[in-house]
This record gives sequence, C-alpha cells and structure tokens, in this order.
Amino acid sequence: MAARTPILAGNWKMHKTHLEAIQVVQQLSYRLEDRDYEHAEIVVCPPFTALRGIQTLIQSDGLRIQLGAQDCHWEEQGAFTGEVSPAMLAALDVAYVVVGHSERRELFGEDDATVNAKARAVLAHGMRPIVCVGETLEQRDAGEAEAVVRRQLDGSLAGLTAAQLDDVVIAYEPVWAIGTGRTALPSDADEMCGAIRARIAEQHGQGVADALRIQYGGSVKPGNVTDLMGQEHIDGALVGGASLDPEDFSVLCTYHRL
Repeated sequence: MAARTPILAGNWKMHKTHLEAIQVVQQLSYRLEDRDYEHAEIVVCPPFTALRGIQTLIQSDGLRIQLGAQDCHWEEQGAFTGEVSPAMLAALDVAYVVVGHSERRELFGEDDATVNAKARAVLAHGMRPIVCVGETLEQRDAGEAEAVVRRQLDGSLAGLTAAQLDDVVIAYEPVWAIGTGRTALPSDADEMCGAIRARIAEQHGQGVADALRIQYGGSVKPGNVTDLMGQEHIDGALVGGASLDPEDFSVLCTYHRL
C-alpha cells in the first residue's frame, strides 16, 4: 500500500479580515514551533482578501504552512463579476483549492459538472483541488448515502486521468455534521472513505486508489481528531470552526502527540 501523507486543511469560510488572518497564522506558527507536525501537510484556506498577506508571511518567515483557497472560477479570465480565477490564485502561490464544498453546492447551486470544471482548472494551473463530497441527513436516513457520494465522486472527477488524481485530495464531509457539533462515528466515516477508495480502484486501479488522500470534514475538534485520524482510510481533515482558533488547530495538526 502506498504511504499517504496526512493533510490537515483549515477552511476559514467567511471569517477574518486580512489583518486578523495574518495574526491567526502568526499565532498558529508560534504554537507549532514546539510541536512535532512533520508527519502532515498543514494548509490554511482564508478568504480571498487575506491570501496576499498570508502568502507574504509564509514566504518571509519560511513557515511550513501551505496556502489554500476556498473556491475559484473555472475560466482563466473574463466578464465574471465578483469571481476569482485559478490563474490569479496560482500567481499567489496557492497550493490547494477547495472545490464543491457542500455550502457551494447547497447555497450557490453548484452541481457536479461545475465542480468538475473547477477541479480541471485548478489542476491546469499547477494547484491541487480538494474535491468535497457528502450526503445530507435525509439521504443517509434513506439509505442513499453511499449512492449519493459515488454519484458526486463520479461527476466531480469525470474525465480526470490516473496521473491527475495523484494531485487530487477528496474531502468526505457529511452535510449533517458540518458546523452542527455532530460528528460521524469514526467507523462510519472510515466506511464511507473506504467506499470512496474502492470506487477509485474500480475506475483507475488499486495503486491509484491506495495513493489517494481522503480527508474527513465535519465538526473535527481536538477531542475527536485522534480517533478519526486513526482510521484506515482517513488521511487528514478539512476543518472548519476549530481552524479559526490557533491553539485548537495546532493540536489538530499534531494529533499523534495527544
């Protein structure tokens, strides 16, 4: 089985001004100095307005933290008022871009075809997409969770090659666990992440599936991160609220030391 480096990504959503964002990263970096986090990649995904400031901070201080964005348009440029292109993000040394987050799907009507277009654009500009999939509570209660996730996975990754999948991260985020305080049982989360890996194996081979990194997202906190990260198929976390607190996120990033 291929070794997989865990990836802990903080999705700040619509929180923090650019000055507040810089302060959070400074405090996070300070807390990480005394902790062992060499085992994982650490990514922060602030609002667009903070990307340049955090890029400068990471470069000037030599921080081992990578920069991520929360979304992008699929076109390189054009008459798309209010949008941000992948070329703009790449110019700021953004390493990862979240695409298909459940809030984008639910609140802004993004479908799998849109997510696929964004993932392709992110890859074309030398960045890595974090592709989000996940079911609602109603879908889970109806026994449709795995079918929903497979459908989202197929549509969002349609046409991508095995080589491109090397640069893709999948985030399984059950919609009912995001920001609610509810968390999927570690065994349930692992079962779905295993189903995702099995689907990739069906389409691209076991080697590609074994190398694919799959995050869990949904109310990940210091109190549950060790159990979640101890599962066979979970290779990190897409963290919401806890990533806004430098102390909490530093603990998440060093979960093996708990």
